[in-house]
Amino acid sequence: MRLAVIGGGSTYTPELVDGIGRMADRLDVGELVLMDPSADRLELVGGVSRRILAHLGHPGRVETTTDVAAAVADADAVLLQLRVGGQATRDADETWPLECGCVGQETTGAGGLAKALRTVPVVLDIAEQVRAANPDAWIIDFTNPVGIVTRALLQEGHRAIGLCNVAIGFQRRFAAMLDVDPDRVELDHVGLNHLTWEREVLVDGVDALPRLLADRAADIAAEIELPVEVVDRLRCVPSYYLRYFYAHDEVVRELRSEPSRASAVAAIERRLLDLYADPSVVTKPAELEQRGGAYYSEAAVELLGSVVGADAAATRVVNVANQGTLPFLPDDHVIEVRATVSPDGAQPLPVRPVEPLYAGLIGHVAAYERLALEAALRGGRDRVFAALLAHPLVGQVDRAERLTDLLLAHNREFLAWA
Repeated sequence: MRLAVIGGGSTYTPELVDGIGRMADRLDVGELVLMDPSADRLELVGGVSRRILAHLGHPGRVETTTDVAAAVADADAVLLQLRVGGQATRDADETWPLECGCVGQETTGAGGLAKALRTVPVVLDIAEQVRAANPDAWIIDFTNPVGIVTRALLQEGHRAIGLCNVAIGFQRRFAAMLDVDPDRVELDHVGLNHLTWEREVLVDGVDALPRLLADRAADIAAEIELPVEVVDRLRCVPSYYLRYFYAHDEVVRELRSEPSRASAVAAIERRLLDLYADPSVVTKPAELEQRGGAYYSEAAVELLGSVVGADAAATRVVNVANQGTLPFLPDDHVIEVRATVSPDGAQPLPVRPVEPLYAGLIGHVAAYERLALEAALRGGRDRVFAALLAHPLVGQVDRAERLTDLLLAHNREFLAWA
């Protein structure tokens, strides 16, 4: 198959390439096309990607291009992992919301809205080029905010599935804690992208979550950076991103007292690119683990294997249209749950009723997401303000007004209507 990666100059890419090389039995990639507007980064990332595949004995060919149309031509699948504006815009998204006492984060809150406004139009333009090149090609979206971006794609009729590495990260960590093979572990993972809870950890169909909470609650709490008492009281495992809601003010204090995550990632990327330039580097560097995106390659290869590869239909945690799965949300809203994935697409599996404690927050954030997508598609200050006012981490008129002004001031070069 021919796989195109838009944003292929990302320092993430060698992680993906390593997975393609190791999991060739799951996904037969003959051509891997890396597209990125930065020719300099492409040269470095493309070079190390070729060396990684060769070292793993994989026969696939790696191509690089700065042209989207050339990248998607004849592609069987297109993986989106782009960041409009690079780490500089991420740094801004993590910084200016703090001026209003709101969390600064690239996918959550006001910063997440800014990223959606910049990203959705670009992704939709790329998707139209994919459709023109091959209407049957699958688009796998790893670009944040995944839920909003995936709904934009589905709303325009594209063959798209959203992907996040949170679920596979939990699966792998729980499997290690239980000393079982990860393939034996299945999660009752429910919510929206970056707003999810693990309500069961099934090992061969038997729920092991009570045992995990009894034996490893402190370790789990440390990983998600919430007090162990929260895990004990919820009797489930919220994703790390719930910290921005459950401990918002504490997070804001922390973010105000330390450099942004974007600045740290930028430093890591500089070191990684130096390593990628070294012709002796033929495996993904250990430093790549500091970049984030753990298990990204496994998640992507498994999903691609189910939609275009040799794998039979399988259960994956993906971002997919609700279709009545969560009855308190519209059918077209994108949720993150287990789904049956095959070449025909993703069909969400039934979910037991969601407790009001979680359903209320899901519904609240879903309302914000719908307003955010409307703002991304149609523009306008009033739409940006409405989305911010609807967000549970904003919700006050004066704060929403100020955040709107800051968002627009920091993003005028990316928003033609601003």
